[in-house]
Amino acid sequence: MTTLPTLPTAIRTQLAEATVTVLGPRPVTAWTARYFGPWWPTTEVPVDSHHDSELLVTAHTDPIHYQELADRVGLEPHQTTSYAREPMLVTHRSDGTILAVSPGQRLAYRAYRSSEHGRTLDIIGCDAEPVATATARLAREAVRGRLLRAGWCLLHASAVTRDGRAFLTLGDKGAGKTTTALTLARQPQWQLLANDRVFIRPDHHTGQLQVLPWPAAIAVGLGLLRAFGWTDILRGRLDAGDQLHPTQDSRVTRALLAGSDEPLWDGKRELKAQIWPHQLSDWFGIDLSQRGAVTALLFPALTYEGSPGSNPAAARPIEDSDWLAGKTEDRYPDIFELARVPLGGTDLARDLVTAELRAHLHQGLALTHDIQANARFLDQILGDYLRTFS
Repeated sequence: MTTLPTLPTAIRTQLAEATVTVLGPRPVTAWTARYFGPWWPTTEVPVDSHHDSELLVTAHTDPIHYQELADRVGLEPHQTTSYAREPMLVTHRSDGTILAVSPGQRLAYRAYRSSEHGRTLDIIGCDAEPVATATARLAREAVRGRLLRAGWCLLHASAVTRDGRAFLTLGDKGAGKTTTALTLARQPQWQLLANDRVFIRPDHHTGQLQVLPWPAAIAVGLGLLRAFGWTDILRGRLDAGDQLHPTQDSRVTRALLAGSDEPLWDGKRELKAQIWPHQLSDWFGIDLSQRGAVTALLFPALTYEGSPGSNPAAARPIEDSDWLAGKTEDRYPDIFELARVPLGGTDLARDLVTAELRAHLHQGLALTHDIQANARFLDQILGDYLRTFS
């Protein structure tokens, strides 16, 4: 994206209690729709129909207006914080308006109450791509905020579904959450609901714990790409001019184009391919789902030897570290008061979910680096468990 047309368009996403409308040039609304992907479907709506949304996010590429807001924030009393790893200057006015500027990205923000029940967040920048990225990210944060206030929580887990029943995979970094989820999602009858986090809340009408997806890029290491047989597909797409998610490190792109499938590391951090959700479907045939009812919790442990099997020692209760909070979420503080509650969910909501999760199967797993053996084992053991509900 290099230039933006002036004619605005509007898209809307509705997820449970959340309704958010994005108003801006078509490249911005198209970027947001792609960012939300198949997990949060969006619809194009008339540009004057945003009055029934709880939040309106507007996007503008206007260097003069950006500079006016940046100067205003600089002259008024303000605080300096960090957002998306960039310094941000923030000022709170007595009427409730919040002004902010990110000089490094040349982005300015204005959040204010636009009606009795609605808020507006204006995003003004100098360049099209930073405006589009910020718009999609903050529209997603607005959905998160509304759901958290409605009693949903955000759990650090991957999830797959089969016949509407969801299996959540939990564990520390490197435990095998992505491996487990994608291994299952590649099998017939299974769908991927989330790669890294899910919204979760009891449904008092059905008595079940419902889960909803969180739209984000799917991070897959080069070794796992090789194991799935995806490396050549990805390189062919890149050679043809397709692009992966913009959060991908350029070293990963270069390695893929060079035909390398060896894991890449930056110190202790593995560098991974960042795949758009729709690319999982379009390129690799992975079906995605938009909702599920919790059926069981999986706790994998990766081993280099032996055959995959049950591992009771790996199963454990839900811990504080399983909720999305702390360092990960500190990168995106609630500067514009879109959530106004803890970003992993309120203590009461988390306690309710934790108590209900205790009643579900906690299955420890021992997985190997033999993807086909893992797939056969997982499909059999979880398929057998599903048949107990028939």
